[in-house]
Formats: sequence, structure tokens, C-alpha cells
Amino acid sequence: QVQLVESGGGLVQAGGSLRLSCAASGRTFSRYAMGWFRQAPGKEREFVAAIMWTWTGSSIVYADSVKGRFTISKDNAKNTVYLQMNSLNPGDTAVYYCAARRNGGPSLDVGEYDYWGRGTQVTVSS
Repeated sequence: QVQLVESGGGLVQAGGSLRLSCAASGRTFSRYAMGWFRQAPGKEREFVAAIMWTWTGSSIVYADSVKGRFTISKDNAKNTVYLQMNSLNPGDTAVYYCAARRNGGPSLDVGEYDYWGRGTQVTVSS
């Protein structure tokens, strides 16, 4: 069983930055693909970014809407995955969720992930 706890959300002005953290329990954390998703009011949960470490290096995927602004990273020693968010705009306002996938690489599909955190609110004011 894996438990995920997000932190780092808050209120920020447009153009600002935030760094989200997701602390994971479990000894097999390093083997899992980890993803960040977000859900705005009245909208479906959508993919933001995902990462997985392999013996050849990291495999990272971003949603087009965040490419060049957001950076996902993973610290296996700390069992933590991060999402650095820069140049935020009001369209980034949402609850951000961390997710872990037991088998397979980083995926854009919500249904491919096995464990979820409770989320952290990010609000970007104009």
C-alpha cells in the first residue's frame, strides 16, 4: 500500500511560482511512475506531468498546457516527487493531485494510476 500526501499549494498572483511536494510511503516508491493531475471546479481531472526513473535515466511527460512552465522531479531518497510551477496564470487554478502507478511507465490516463493523494489547492489570482 502506498500513501501520498501533497503540500505546497496556496494563493499566488499571476506570473508567480509555487512548488508542490508529494511525500510517499512505501518501500517500492522508486519503482513507481508518479504523476501530477489537476481538477478545476466543474471540470474533469486532467493530466499535468508524470515521471519515472529507469536504469537508463528518467522518463518525463508534460501536458502541452504546462510545457516550459512546470517541472516535475523525483527524489527517491526522500520518497518525494515535486512539481515546480512557474509563470502561473488563472487557468492553472485547480486542486492538484499526486498519483502513483505500480506497473508501467508515466501515463497521461487517470485510470492507469493506482494510488492518489487528497490534493492541494492552487489558486492563481489575476
